Amino acid sequence: MEVSFSKEIEALRLGAGDTFHGEGILAITKGLLQSGVAYVGGYQGAPVSHLLDVMVQAKPYMDELGVHVEACSNEASAAAMLGASIHYPLRGAVTWKSIVGTNVAADALSNLSSPGVKGGVLIVVGEDYGEGASVIQERTHAYALKSSMCLLDPRPDLGAMVNMVEHGFRLSETSNMPCMMELRIRTCHVRGSFECKDNLAPAVSTRALIEEPAGFDYMRLAHPPVTFRHEKLKGEERLPAARRYIAEHKLNELMPGTHTDLGIVVQGGLYNALIRSLQQLGLADAFGATDIPLLVLNVTYPLVPEEVADFCAGKRAVLVVEEGQPEYIEQEIATLLRRRDIQTALHGCDMLPPAGELGVEALSGGLASFVQRHLPGHAQDSAQGWLTGNRDRRAALAAKLETPLPNRPPSFCIGCPERPVFSALKLAQQDSGPVHIAADIGCHAFGTFEPFSMGHSILGYGMSLASRAGVSPMMQRRVLSIMGDGGFWHNGLLTGVQSALFNGDDAVLMIFKNGYTSATGTQDIISTPDDEVKARAVDKQQSLVDKNQTIESTLKGLGVQWLRTVHTYDVDKMRKTLNEAFTSSFNGLKVIIAEGECQLERQRRIKPWIASLLRQGERVVRVKYGVDEDVCNGDHACIRLSGCPTLTIKDNPDPLKVDPVAVVIDGCVGCGLCGANAHAATLCPSFYRAEVVQNPKWHERLLHSLRGAVVRALQPA
Repeated sequence: MEVSFSKEIEALRLGAGDTFHGEGILAITKGLLQSGVAYVGGYQGAPVSHLLDVMVQAKPYMDELGVHVEACSNEASAAAMLGASIHYPLRGAVTWKSIVGTNVAADALSNLSSPGVKGGVLIVVGEDYGEGASVIQERTHAYALKSSMCLLDPRPDLGAMVNMVEHGFRLSETSNMPCMMELRIRTCHVRGSFECKDNLAPAVSTRALIEEPAGFDYMRLAHPPVTFRHEKLKGEERLPAARRYIAEHKLNELMPGTHTDLGIVVQGGLYNALIRSLQQLGLADAFGATDIPLLVLNVTYPLVPEEVADFCAGKRAVLVVEEGQPEYIEQEIATLLRRRDIQTALHGCDMLPPAGELGVEALSGGLASFVQRHLPGHAQDSAQGWLTGNRDRRAALAAKLETPLPNRPPSFCIGCPERPVFSALKLAQQDSGPVHIAADIGCHAFGTFEPFSMGHSILGYGMSLASRAGVSPMMQRRVLSIMGDGGFWHNGLLTGVQSALFNGDDAVLMIFKNGYTSATGTQDIISTPDDEVKARAVDKQQSLVDKNQTIESTLKGLGVQWLRTVHTYDVDKMRKTLNEAFTSSFNGLKVIIAEGECQLERQRRIKPWIASLLRQGERVVRVKYGVDEDVCNGDHACIRLSGCPTLTIKDNPDPLKVDPVAVVIDGCVGCGLCGANAHAATLCPSFYRAEVVQNPKWHERLLHSLRGAVVRALQPA
């Protein structure tokens, strides 16, 4: 029972005369179809996952239009798909998460932008600088600059965003440059509406095939010596063509204001936050009318020099609202103004925070400084009062607390099959001693938080085994690398396993095999069992992952000789297997497959099935775990070893005991980790296993009544 996007797919079918209502990222998806996109690919990741997820589930409709959709193994393979647009008039779109995805795709992007494209290319990047960002100190803007790709940053309004999708393809075709569109998380999830157009079936598609391949043209290859000619084309033809298109079609928006001697240049994606900040200063209303003129850059690269110069000329001062560092836009504006001898005072990072998300509060502080310097007579009491009030409220809350509230870091889901492995690893290190752990991107990265606090480095998705290559030869004990099955297929197979085998490294690798790319939304991967296996697993209430041996077969085919598969919930066996790997006389790569299905996907499968059984009056047994309060001694080693959110504490019912007792609260999915930990670590025997029977048989009801009567008779009056 995977996540269904049936409603979203229906929204993709809307045509002329219909009004779309929904989220920004789905509006972008609709915009692709309205633009006649011929092929779509990508690698999932927040906040753009839904684009690819919806397209994949909408395959029947995509087949009607002739649109090819491909879920790629990583961002590099997605970027390589765009090679179709080098020779052919095919509009292609790919998507991935932020700078981390762009880094992976960098090689293909460089070789794509060198010869340029004939068909329009749009790369939708989920870019963010807030706390949810992966690598907040880097920006995709740098790649647009170095490889000469257009960079769109649309104003967070659904109509404007869809309009920029359509213009993005045309801009790409006009300039022969790939276009990138960066979307912040607030842009992807902003809700609104726009008037739809009919979807366009591409002229060349899976339903209208290319009869003959393009003739050989060495100029279309990113290969010396023609790459030198490509560089000249970028400066002499492509960038000028892009600037002409941007200016002629007014892709950047000019918002007039009454204080004509001042101005603000803002990235399109920050427009909403800027307007809200101006409202705090009394310089804008709720409908976007502003007292200070704005130049909204829906295209942040390339800038149009004449457009910027005309906006800044004659003004006393201009503020550049740019998120992230270095301040590429501010530097470029400063250069082109000075070349034209325009002496307008330019502000930006001197007043705004140079790093992190430019939210309303951060923007308001910077704007207040700008207004105080250049509009000294303007009342700023409202903004300063609001900012001061925010600080005072935080201080008052902190003063009321005897101690600061503890941090609440992200954690594994309840019943996550990866939690018991870290419990076993904790126990194994009590036997073998501390080990260096090369961590990785994925759900297992939560193991770096308390109560486990394991992981010395995270160098990239699927890069853990590669990242230990310089460490393990220097360590007295063997180094452990951890990656998920998603990371294994994304990058780990080649950069890690192949390299370790080729070099004969003595390494230990743990692969979490939960059946999905879970951290990005539980998308299917090559080792995900098919629907038939999923259906059988529901009926028998068994695990999925042991039905697919793709990872094991691949490892054996590469030459891995030491391979163990252990179910993740068997803490004691996992502990022994880890100790064996750390101490084995075998000199080479040792791989442990930690097998346990993603609990989210398991619950999505079995909950509807159980509900259907209950509706039919069938007998259903669910397992629950609990703690005997009379036995619990308040040591809480079980909590420190598990970290399960449903295993917590409550006041001791015994008035003679001070320490609180452990308790299993509602939400427990019956994974059995608490009991397995108690057994593996020889903890107190306070845990018990109970079976909750719904729709019991008649003899079970009778037996339950008899037991209850005996218990009541034995209880003191």
